[in-house]
Amino acid sequence: MTCNVAFIGLGVMGYPMAGYISKAGHNVTVFNRTKSKAEKWIGEYKGKIAETPAEAAKDAEYIFTCVGNDNDLREVTFGENGAFKNIQKGAVYVDNTTASATIAREIYEYSKKNGFGALDAPVSGGQAGAENGALTVMVGGDQADFDKAQDKIDCYSKKMKLLGSAGSGQLAKMVNQICIAGLVQGLSEGINFGMKAGLNMEDVIEVISKGAAQSWQMENRYKTMIEDKFDFGFAVDWMRKDLKIAMDEAKNNGSLLPITEIVDKYYGEVQEMKGNRWDTSSLIKRFRK
Repeated sequence: MTCNVAFIGLGVMGYPMAGYISKAGHNVTVFNRTKSKAEKWIGEYKGKIAETPAEAAKDAEYIFTCVGNDNDLREVTFGENGAFKNIQKGAVYVDNTTASATIAREIYEYSKKNGFGALDAPVSGGQAGAENGALTVMVGGDQADFDKAQDKIDCYSKKMKLLGSAGSGQLAKMVNQICIAGLVQGLSEGINFGMKAGLNMEDVIEVISKGAAQSWQMENRYKTMIEDKFDFGFAVDWMRKDLKIAMDEAKNNGSLLPITEIVDKYYGEVQEMKGNRWDTSSLIKRFRK
């Protein structure tokens, strides 16, 4: 069934995600802080441009956001021209931003008091996953809201799951990023070791990727890591933002993240090498100074 959808935030992830919702036949109104990006989107997909998040949310049955961080999220929702100024009763708000569990719960509490649903629904799969409509979506919130929004989220996902109450989606994304950080560091060390040892690492990876060492990072990043190319998706700046969220949450729940803390510092070294926009596999660059 065709619905009115607002999509706020047309970055490298949000742009194709909103496009898939439009291609599914929904009436999509987009807002982006840099209007030229929204104008480009309109040239590619069916939809309308709004001048503010509040305008985008007017008459929308589903409102999606995909922005940078907690502060950006607060601005486009609670801000003077935020979406919550116009959100209608019974609507469902879906946040695809990677943000803190704290703001997810804050938004949820506000939604309960104001008669609309709210789901925190961060995504994994990077730019390629967004462009292929094949993202993994980790969701926190109420079952009834998830059931209502599921087919809209499905437009850009290959796997989604409701993981618990508000904030659970963001907590799951933290787990995701913690795991990726350790995997990429291990892969970097392994490839560097093998190259120093004189091995043909393409041949080595061909073999070990079929065994217990296999991972998405190995399958999708080993070749570009060997070739010293790092323009393939999720940027170091974004990863450090996500790891900080995870490390802050770890202080709250008393968990230890010793490897994550080390890898975060290594990403800081990559930033010092002017690798802010390199993808996360650029950890191997530390061995090639």
